[in-house]
Amino acid sequence: MKTDARAIGHKTLTELRKRAVASVQAGEMPTAVARVLGIHDRTIFRWLAKYRSGGWQKLDAKKRGGRPPKLDGKALKWVYNTVTMKSPLQLKFPFALWTSTMIRELIYRRYEIKLSRSSVCRLLGQLGLSAQRPLWRAYQQNPELIQKWIDEEYPKIRRQARRVGAEIYFGDEAGVRSDFHSGTTWGKRGQTPIVSSTGARFSVNMISAVSPRGQMRFMITKARVTAKVFIEFLKRLLVNASGPVFLIVDGHPTHKAKCVRRFIESQQGKLKIVLLPPYSPELNPDEYVWNDLKNNCIGRKVLSTKAQLRKQVLNHLRKIQKMPALIMSFFQSPTTRYATA
Repeated sequence: MKTDARAIGHKTLTELRKRAVASVQAGEMPTAVARVLGIHDRTIFRWLAKYRSGGWQKLDAKKRGGRPPKLDGKALKWVYNTVTMKSPLQLKFPFALWTSTMIRELIYRRYEIKLSRSSVCRLLGQLGLSAQRPLWRAYQQNPELIQKWIDEEYPKIRRQARRVGAEIYFGDEAGVRSDFHSGTTWGKRGQTPIVSSTGARFSVNMISAVSPRGQMRFMITKARVTAKVFIEFLKRLLVNASGPVFLIVDGHPTHKAKCVRRFIESQQGKLKIVLLPPYSPELNPDEYVWNDLKNNCIGRKVLSTKAQLRKQVLNHLRKIQKMPALIMSFFQSPTTRYATA
């Protein structure tokens, strides 16, 4: 049942308006707030427009008149729905992320109203929106396969592992380059700081695997990771294993090579390779090993030789290996929590 705001007393209506606007600014969806308060969607956007045109005082139900807002409730609802439900590419913008400049252009295209960048940022904040780093997804990714993996496939793997006393690992390969840098640095306004490094670029390739129980195994290789190198890592993974090992990796051709399959068969049930759904690296907790290595080690050092790079990589991976709590935290992100022990 919807509430007719016109039938509410001025004092009550004022408080209702302020509570609604405050809830939206705290991050609640306007439509959700409207549903809880029993008002129409268009009503809450009209209140947001009033607030935008004159602040909290403008929400006073006793006050009438004044300069009309540049964007009324209907316009604010359109802006909110467009930014939250559509990609800029759908509206023929050249960039896939919503920026304040693009939203400013969007408003001008629709309503021929020019707002400053700061005004647009203020508007978005008043609608409960904020600038955030997006999570990237490959457009080839199949959401149905992802959900099936989380709801059906992985629980089945976990049950099987428990029956045979197997340890589950998630594995991945990566390479780090000497010219990788992370973080920010202070500098003169208007002048982009320059990080000096050697002109010679070099890299180190690695394989690692982590378990939900906080265990980690890794191997550094001079060459690129081929099927032969992958088999060598599998052999190391089996050393001192108390039971079978289930290794979950992506569908890279290296993991599906004939020689790899032959090696797995030769282990007579001691080793099982399971493939993640295609184009879904976010499901692999081992990705966080490389993220930690690149951002907390390599990206913050100046390395002049390949030997220095290899030493730093080796030391940092050994450091991670001795921190089971950190490794288990890799299984606590929204996309990897399904794999906790």
